[in-house]
Amino acid sequence: MTKQVIAYLHTHWDREWYREFEIFRMRLLRVFDNILNLLENCIIPSFYFDGQVSALEDYLEMRPEKEELVRKLIQEKKLFIGPFYCLVDEFLTDKTCFSKNLEIGLKIAHKYGCEDFIGYLADTFGHSQNVTEILHEYGIDKCIVWRGCGDIPAEFKWCGTDTVNLIRGYFNDIFCQNIDIAAKAKFLKKELDLIAEKSSEYILLPLGGDHLGINECITEEIKQINQILQDEYEITLGSPFDYFNKVQDKFNNFVWNDELRDNSKTFTLQGCYSSRLDLKRLNIECTYKLDLASKFAKQQGTKKYDTLIDWGYKLLIQNQAHDSICGCSIDDVHRENEIRYKKILQIANGIIDELKFENHFEEKKVINLSYKCFSGVIEFETSTVQEGYEKLSTRKGFESELLANTLRVPITEDYKTLYTYMAEVDEIEPNEVEYIMPVVKESDLCVKENFIGNSKINLRIEDGQIFINGINFSLINYADLGDSYNFGPDKNDDGKTFNILRTRILMNTSLRVSLRIDFEGAWDIIPLIVSLNRGDAFFKFDFDWENTRKNHLLCAVFCLNNPIHEVFSEDMNKLIKRKFAPEYNIRKYLPKTRGLEAKNNTAPMQRGLLIDEEGNNIGIVTKGLTQYEVSDNRICVPLLRATGQISNPYNPARTTPAGPPLEVIDLQMLKRCKAEFYVFFGNENAFEDVLNKVYSYIIT
Repeated sequence: MTKQVIAYLHTHWDREWYREFEIFRMRLLRVFDNILNLLENCIIPSFYFDGQVSALEDYLEMRPEKEELVRKLIQEKKLFIGPFYCLVDEFLTDKTCFSKNLEIGLKIAHKYGCEDFIGYLADTFGHSQNVTEILHEYGIDKCIVWRGCGDIPAEFKWCGTDTVNLIRGYFNDIFCQNIDIAAKAKFLKKELDLIAEKSSEYILLPLGGDHLGINECITEEIKQINQILQDEYEITLGSPFDYFNKVQDKFNNFVWNDELRDNSKTFTLQGCYSSRLDLKRLNIECTYKLDLASKFAKQQGTKKYDTLIDWGYKLLIQNQAHDSICGCSIDDVHRENEIRYKKILQIANGIIDELKFENHFEEKKVINLSYKCFSGVIEFETSTVQEGYEKLSTRKGFESELLANTLRVPITEDYKTLYTYMAEVDEIEPNEVEYIMPVVKESDLCVKENFIGNSKINLRIEDGQIFINGINFSLINYADLGDSYNFGPDKNDDGKTFNILRTRILMNTSLRVSLRIDFEGAWDIIPLIVSLNRGDAFFKFDFDWENTRKNHLLCAVFCLNNPIHEVFSEDMNKLIKRKFAPEYNIRKYLPKTRGLEAKNNTAPMQRGLLIDEEGNNIGIVTKGLTQYEVSDNRICVPLLRATGQISNPYNPARTTPAGPPLEVIDLQMLKRCKAEFYVFFGNENAFEDVLNKVYSYIIT
C-alpha cells in the first residue's frame, strides 16, 4: 500500500550564527523574495516560516512594499507565521520571557492576519517539559519537536499536547542539490523508510534547511519522484496543519510526560550551557531587571512604559535565540549580544530611576515588590553621610534622581561622592513601603582566617580543605578538547585540584562578614570572596579573576556523603527532578561510530539546584551559572569553559560536526571572568527563600 507523505516547505532562520545579523538579513531578503515569488505565482502551495515572526519583521523593515502581499498570502493560508517572536533556547529562558516571546509573537502574527499556530520547536537543543503548559495558556494545543526525543514515535502526547517528533529532523535540502532525479528519489526513499518506521499511515516530511530558499522546479521534481516511488510513497506538498488533521486520532497511542533530552538519536549539545558564561550572566541580570522594572511600573499604576518594556523584551528575546544565548556563534555576533544586553539594562534601570524620581521616592525609603514578606540586609546609595549605618563603599558620580530630572542637566558641581550603606529591614510585606531605620542587634556572625559562619551555617578550612557544614568544597580544572557545543574530555584526565594559597578577612561588621580565599593552580591565582549576612542561612561565593589559559573547564565541586541519584533544578521557574546514574563516567564511553554524541551526566539549570536525598542535602542559587554535572557523590558547577571553535571536527565527545569549524578566539575567555553563586542547606522552601533574597525585588 502506498503511504501518503505530506511535505511542507520551510526555512530554518537563525537571525545570527556563523555570520552576523545584517549579513544574514541580506541573505533573508534574497531567500524570502524567492519564496514570495513562488507563492504569488502559485508555483508552490504554501510555506511555513519557521514558527517565528522576527525574521518577517527583519524582512519587512527592508521590503515595506511587500507587506500587502504578505498579508494576502497569510489570509489565503499560503504563508504561515508565528506563534513565537524568536525561536529561543528552552532551558535558558525563564517562564516570564517564554511567555513574553509568545505574547509579542502572537500580537505581530495576528496583526498580519495569521490565526493558525503550532508550538514549533524544531531545532532547540532538547525540550523543557514546562513549555506545553505555557503554550496552552495562549491557546496552542499542537507542537513540533525533534532533538532529544530518542525512540519516541512520530505522533505522541507530550505533557497533554498533540506533538510531532520529526524523526529525521527539519533539515532536508535534497531539492537544492545539483543531482539527478533518480539520486534524489533514492535519497528520499531511504529517509522516508526511516520516518515510516515511527509513523502511522501518514508521514510528515520537512523540505528545507538553514537559511535556504526553494528550488523553482520543486513541484515538477516531486511529480517525477512520485513516479519512481509510486508503489511505496506519494508526496504531496502541504502544511503541518494538514498532517495534524490526518493523524489527530494517533496522539494518545504514546504518552510522554517528561522533558526531552535523550541524545541517543539526535545531538542535544549540552556543553553549550557552559559556553560563554559571561552571556548567561548578562541574560540572567537582564531578565531579572526587566521584570523588576515592569513590576515597579505596575505597582505605580502607570502604563506609559509598556512599549519601552516590550522593546526591552524584544531585545532580550533576540539574544535568547539558541545560537546566541548558547554561545555557539562567531565572536562578532556575541559582541552584538553584549551591546543588546547593555541596552536592556539601560532601559530597565532608566525606568526604575524615572519612577523613583516622578513618585518622589525619598532617600532611605524602601518598597517590597516581591510576592513574599522580606526580612534581611539591604543596600542603599546616598550622597550624604549617614550615621548609624554600616558603610559598604564609595564612588564618584551623579545622583540618579538628578539624571532623571528633565528640568536639570548635571554640571561639574553635581559630581559628588556617593556612599553605599548596608541596613536591615524586618518583615516588609509585598507592596509595603517603609523607611530604612538603623537597627542595633546582637550579631552571631563570626569570621576568622580559617572560619566564617553564624548559628545556621559555617565554612571552615582544615588541612588545606574547605568544608561547608561538613560538605567538602574545591576547585577542579579539566582539559577541554571540545568546542562551543560539547565539552570534549581527555580520557586520561582526572582533573587538577587547586590548592589554598592564603586567606584573609575582608569585612567584619555586625551586618556582614567576608573572607577572601586565594586558590593557586598550575597557572593562575583565583580569588574567592565568601560573604555572610546577619540572619541569613546561606553564603555568597564571588569569584573575580583573569583567565590566561585556553582549552579548559574550571568547576566548583561539592563532595557529598553519598552517590547522587537525583537533582532538583530550576526550569521555567519550577523545580523539576532529574535522575542520574552517578557511576557513569563519560571518559569511558566516548563514541567511535560516526554520527554519535556521548551520553553525559550534565544538565542545564536556570537559577539553581537542590539535592535533597538521604545523606545529601545542599542547594545552590546562581547568577548565570547554567549547567551542572553529577559524578558519583560530587556535584560540579562550571565556572568557566574555554574552547576555541564553534564546532571542532575532532571533538572526542561527538563524532560528526554540529556546525562550521570556525575559530572563535573570544570563546577562550581570555579576559576578566566572574562567577557568583549562593550555597545553602534545606528543602524547596529554603530554595524559594534564598531566591527571594538573591533576586531581591526590593527598591531603595
